[in-house]
Formats: sequence, C-alpha cells, structure tokens
Amino acid sequence: MRAGDGAADGAALFPVLAGHSVRTGMRWLLRIMVLLVALAAGGTFIPRPLIAPVKASSTEATHRIFLLSGPIHTDIAIPLDEETRAAFSFLDDTGFPLGHPNAEWLVVGWGGRAFYLETPTWAELKPMPVLRALTIDRSVLHVDLAGHIAEPQPAVTAFDISDDQLERLRHFMVDSFVRDEGEIIPIPDAGYGEIDRFFEAKGYFNALFGCNTWTAAALRSAGLRTGLWNPFPQSLRLSVGVYN
Repeated sequence: MRAGDGAADGAALFPVLAGHSVRTGMRWLLRIMVLLVALAAGGTFIPRPLIAPVKASSTEATHRIFLLSGPIHTDIAIPLDEETRAAFSFLDDTGFPLGHPNAEWLVVGWGGRAFYLETPTWAELKPMPVLRALTIDRSVLHVDLAGHIAEPQPAVTAFDISDDQLERLRHFMVDSFVRDEGEIIPIPDAGYGEIDRFFEAKGYFNALFGCNTWTAAALRSAGLRTGLWNPFPQSLRLSVGVYN
C-alpha cells in the first residue's frame, strides 16, 4: 500500500458516512413529525372526558362565554358581571381597571413568560422566546378587558353555560394565579396596552402542553368537552365544536 492511501480512503469514506447520517436524521425527523400529527389528530377526535357528563334537568344555560382564537394562542372571555367583579376583586389592588365603565368582558389567557412578554406582535419575534417555548418556560397569566364582542366571526366561538358552570370556570381562572402570602404577583411594566396586565401563574409552559391545553382545561372545568390533547387553536376549536 502506498503512503497516503489510507488518508485517501478515509476522505472518500467521510462523505458516505456524512450522507448516511443526514438521511438517518431526516428519517427520524419525519417519523417524529408524523407521530406528532397523529397524536394531534387523535387528541382532537378523542373526547375528554370520554363520556359526556349528565346535565341536571334543572340546569339552565344563562351565561355566554367566548373562546377567542388566534393563529397560535387562545383566550377565554367571561361576562364582566357583578359576580365576576367580586371573584376577581383582588385585581383592584394591582391597579387593574376592573371597574372600567365600557368593559363588558374579562379576557384571560395563560402562556409562556418569554414568548408572551417579548412577542407582542409577529414583527417582534426573537429566537430566544421561541427556544424557551420549545423547551420549558415559566408561565404567566394575561388579563385584559373587552367591550362588545361581535359574533359570529371565525375567531370567536360562543358557549352558553349555567350559573354553576360559570362559577367553576371563575374558580379555575382565579386558582391559576401564583400567590405570595395570599397576594397575586403582577409583573412590573408588562402589558400590551393601557388596561391589560401580566401576572405570575402556576405551572410551566412548553409547546406540547401550552396555552391551548390550559384553555382546554379551563373549558372542561366549566363542564364542556374538549379533545384529549389540543396543542393548537385549530384543534381545540374543532373539538369543542364537535363535542358541545
């Protein structure tokens, strides 16, 4: 064997090995994507709870709530009546304008701290919040007010629920706030406008169990059925439309 033959063989072998590794990685990535699509489809069309709850004959749906959907995020809007103002009266201590005369709805959403706070618009998207969302991040609650919400419109899904269902939904939302010695924790100088606020929230966020799975859990607390796993607004909206 001549000197240098081994090096030449190694150089010839390297592209082959590199190409094999790339193809193997692509195959695994494709398998993972197919698995996620299958799980999302199953999560949409397998109801949770599996058996529809039996409603009492005396239960009357007297309150309207909204599921508000964006491209990647969902919120819940509940009527800002006297009972809601009383249940969320702790917000008054933070300067949140709960008594705003033109407000008709209290809008609450849950999400990852970095993405929520640092991406008010798509034009301000940055790599680090995306990375945190894809791994794990602390969570926050976003609380806002709304005036009249027109319907029908594609981004708004309405449900009529009873007094008891609305009370359970309020309790779920209130219980999602982190408290320090009984006091909720506002995030200083965080908000998209003049009236909305961010607060520390219970739980941790990642892309697989994120804002839309919190919204789904909130709806289930009110006795509504969702899909088994709804990581996307589109799948959540589809599943609640099918099962409610």
